[in-house]
Amino acid sequence: MRPFVIALLIGISPLVAAGPVPSPEYRKALPGYRYSFPRDHFEHPDFRTEWWYYTGNLTDSAGQRFGFELVFFRQGVSRDGDGKSSWDVRDLYLAHAALTDAAGRKFWYEERLNRQGPGVAGASFAQQRIWNGNWAATWNAENQTLEATTAQFHFRLDVRPTKPFVIHGENGVSQKAATAGQASHYVSFTRMEVKGVLDAAGRHEVKGEAWMDHEWFSEQLAADQVGWDWFSVQLDNRTELMLFQLRRKDGSVDPFSAGTVIDAAGAARKLSKGDFTLEPLEREGKYPVVWRIRIPSLAIDMVCRAVLRNQELRARQGGPSYWEGAVNYTGSHKGVGYLEMTGYDAPVKLP
Repeated sequence: MRPFVIALLIGISPLVAAGPVPSPEYRKALPGYRYSFPRDHFEHPDFRTEWWYYTGNLTDSAGQRFGFELVFFRQGVSRDGDGKSSWDVRDLYLAHAALTDAAGRKFWYEERLNRQGPGVAGASFAQQRIWNGNWAATWNAENQTLEATTAQFHFRLDVRPTKPFVIHGENGVSQKAATAGQASHYVSFTRMEVKGVLDAAGRHEVKGEAWMDHEWFSEQLAADQVGWDWFSVQLDNRTELMLFQLRRKDGSVDPFSAGTVIDAAGAARKLSKGDFTLEPLEREGKYPVVWRIRIPSLAIDMVCRAVLRNQELRARQGGPSYWEGAVNYTGSHKGVGYLEMTGYDAPVKLP
């Protein structure tokens, strides 16, 4: 889901402002897209916006719980010129790294913005990596190594898919609004084994499971959509769920809200708005941090509860703040995952 990157980058520079209708120089995300892997795991410069999003839940040898986030955003600036110079400002790259320490009750995050350039930031099928400075996701086939260093923490994590990737939506697109092109091409690795090391108030050998999202598009939101709530769910029975609801200005839930259920064998099925309900139960300030999730067709009735109630990323380089953090699921089914909430700090707006 995650179209908040548009608003973040709008706040950073007028050069990257994205309007409701994309420039003709960028492709729209339309039904019938012909995927080609492994090429489609990497950059799509003919689309305006793209991101690679890693989140996961880890434990060390003593059972201490951590959550991590590492995100790389690409935003097209211009396709003018011949592109022969390595320093043409064609794309900007934003990255977020965050760490949740459940036992220590700590949440750290950092962000960075760079122009695309040699050794600076980029995404490259030829090089098999996505990077921003010394933060990187390096691929070896579908296995990936994630690394990020900040003043508060460092991690190096090897992630290995234990299920095939999933393409969300229908006919190649995850539709977010009624107009053609208000959609994304959306691919996820919904269960990845993690092993590695993190340093945060000590060194920790960790293992656990991660989730990876990759989306590319040129426009998504409609004018009356102000925010969204997105859930990744990894259940103990090896079923996964991706759920999002889009919220409108009048407080209603948009009919383009949707999701995906992935069974233990890896088979995926789309969920429409009428298939599930997301009910906020408790808040921390403006953010609902406890939710009830019901999917009658799957006999699911469970509670999503934040590991830490304050996992808000307050934007330092412009744009709105948002909440994204590790959660637990209990009730009819049990598991872990991540929750993202936007539009509570301020509506997500397109200029």
